[in-house]
Formats: sequence, C-alpha cells, structure tokens
Amino acid sequence: MTYVVTVDTCIPEGTPEMDPLQRAGAVALIEEGFDSVRSVEGPDGVEVELLDSIVAVHPGGALLKVVVDAPALELAEESVQALVDELLERTELLVDWTIERCEVELHEDLARKSLDAADGPDAPPDDPAARRARHIEDRAAEDPEGLPDTEAKATAARARMMDLAGELRSFSPAVFGAPDEDESGGGDEAGTGTRTGTRTGTGFGEEPDRQERAVSVESARLAAGALVHATDILVDGLFQDVQVLTQEDATVAECEGPLWHLERLPDRYALRYDAHFARRFLVTVIAMTTRFTDGSFQRLSCVAEELALRFLLSETITTLELHGLLDDDVAAALDSFAANVYEDMDHEWLYDGTLHGTDETAPGAALGAAPMSFRSWFTPFDPGRYVHPSATDEAESAAR
Repeated sequence: MTYVVTVDTCIPEGTPEMDPLQRAGAVALIEEGFDSVRSVEGPDGVEVELLDSIVAVHPGGALLKVVVDAPALELAEESVQALVDELLERTELLVDWTIERCEVELHEDLARKSLDAADGPDAPPDDPAARRARHIEDRAAEDPEGLPDTEAKATAARARMMDLAGELRSFSPAVFGAPDEDESGGGDEAGTGTRTGTRTGTGFGEEPDRQERAVSVESARLAAGALVHATDILVDGLFQDVQVLTQEDATVAECEGPLWHLERLPDRYALRYDAHFARRFLVTVIAMTTRFTDGSFQRLSCVAEELALRFLLSETITTLELHGLLDDDVAAALDSFAANVYEDMDHEWLYDGTLHGTDETAPGAALGAAPMSFRSWFTPFDPGRYVHPSATDEAESAAR
C-alpha cells in the first residue's frame, strides 16, 4: 500500500535562521540524499520502496513529504524516520538537525474508497468541489465517541480555526480589513491594496480588545485560521493528484482517475499538466504557504503562486461553508486578504476562453499584463522574488 509520510525537521535550537542561499543548499543536500536511495530495509528485513519525495525548506528547517510502498502504516513511518535520520547523520552540514514529527497524514483508504466506488452506487461526485466537500466531511466525521450534532461540529471547527490563526505570522489583522492590535505602527490603511507595511507586526498572536472590536478582529482571526486549516487539505489533495498522474503516466486532460485540485487549472493547458508539472505546482504551494506561516512572506513570486493562492482561497471558502462559518464578515475578511496579497488579477485571463492566446503574445504585454504564458508560470516576476529551487525553470530544464 502507498503511504505519504510527513516529516518535520528543524535546525539546531539557538542557531540563526537560514538565509535563501543556505536554504537552497539544504534543498540540494536533502534531495541528493533521497536520490541515492531506492528502498529502505524495515524491521524484520521487510523492504519499503521509496517512490517519491518532496522537499520544502524554510528558515527554521524543512518539511518533507516521502511517498513509500509499505505493507503497513507503522512500517512506513518507522522506515521513513530511519531513512531521514540516516540522511541527516551522514550529511555533515545537517548532522545537528532534529526530527520533530514523522507520521502518515494521508490515509490511503480515503483514496481507495473513492477508486473502489468508481463504478458503484457510492461513486464520488464528478464535480471536484463536491468530492472535496465529501472528503472534508468524512474527515470531520471521524470521531471515536460518535458523531456530534451540526452545531457542536461548527463550534469545534471554529475553535480549532481560531487557535490556528496565530500560525499565520506574515499577516496582521489589517490585511483582513480589521484594526491592527497596534495601530500606531505606521502601516498602510487596511483595504487600500498596498502590501508594503501591512503584513508585518503583531499578527494574530495577541488577544484582541474584545470590547472595542471583537466582531471585526474575531472575523479576521477566523479567516486567518481557516486559511491555515485549508492549507493542510489543499496540500494533501495535491499529493494525491501527483500520485494519480504518476501512476497513470497521464496529463490532467487524459487522466481517468479522480483528481482533487488540478482539474481546476486553466483548461487551455490541460494536456501539459503532467506528473512533473504537478510536483512543481505542489512545491510552489508548500513554499508559498510556508512563507505565510513563518513570517517571511513579502509578495507573490510568480503566476503559479497566484494560481496557488486562488486554490487556497477556494479551499478555505469550501471549508468554512461546510461548517456553516462563512458569514458576511468572514467573507469580507477573505476578500480584503485577497485584495491586499494579490498585486493584480491578470491571472484570471487564463480562465477566459475569449482571450485565449493573449497571454502568449506581445498584445498581452501592450495591455499591461505580466507574462502569463505557460512556460513562464514558475518564473519570478523580478529578481527579488523567491521561487523554490525545485520549481524553478532551471529545475525544469535539468529534468528534461
């Protein structure tokens, strides 16, 4: 059975965070280590095959997603932990790194249930959004004490999202249209669309003054927490999409298996969304959302990140609607977030069939649009923007 094992690794406590050059070096070292391994010998000599790996390095360490073929979940976790331990130990520059978490997050039985039911009465809905909603609902229903009522589910989901809001360190409440906890910081007014100065500051770590602005700030906190919550769902779904496209050796246009997210990319390039592209897009999502949570985000870096944010916002709205938490205030908070983070909405042209080809030609530039041709999706808008090394055009050229 195929398992996706998530491994959180951290740099030594008390050491300075890695700069971009150090992060690029760490990616190269870890990927080189994985490339040198085809299988791992688990307990009792059982062989666990290494199928794929994704490495996303952030200033404080790295998030690894390791795909293995193993006879049992526990064996997958133990084997991957032993493998990563060995990779760190034999790499001098990483020898002091530690593993904070190693566990299977994607349960194959969810994907298997959808595949087994493909021709039966329990077949998953054709609409990707409906399939995602069913998946989220199934996960929410996994309660060993029994199924709570709808109101209790909504209350629990709201509390969980409010707790997660503090992890969105790159954005202050002003980005969501709410007053900052420290209004004397000299940042731009919320809702102006100006990004400089709105994302740093106190964030959501401190409890707001409930008497003065409980509704507006709490709505911003809920929106922020929902974005963090939706990130896990988005990443998990994209991992499954990568696996489906890899197993079928197909593009999105040719794929017969169920896809969670990649079907929502612009149709015009569906024949070019293969497994390699899917991996680059997944790395881009992980890199972007890592910058959201580690406090380093400044601006979206490329067209792929603009599309990734579109996916994240859609997943956030779906999750909030599922739990009955998307009221007007929270919707307005998400609208403000999108207006502040997006510099423009030119990427929406990619979904407009009447403008097909405009993104590929000089007239598109004459209209003031940034380059949006498929070959430029992972190209930084300017030299100061960060694109993960595994998703860059240089990585694409090397792969081919």
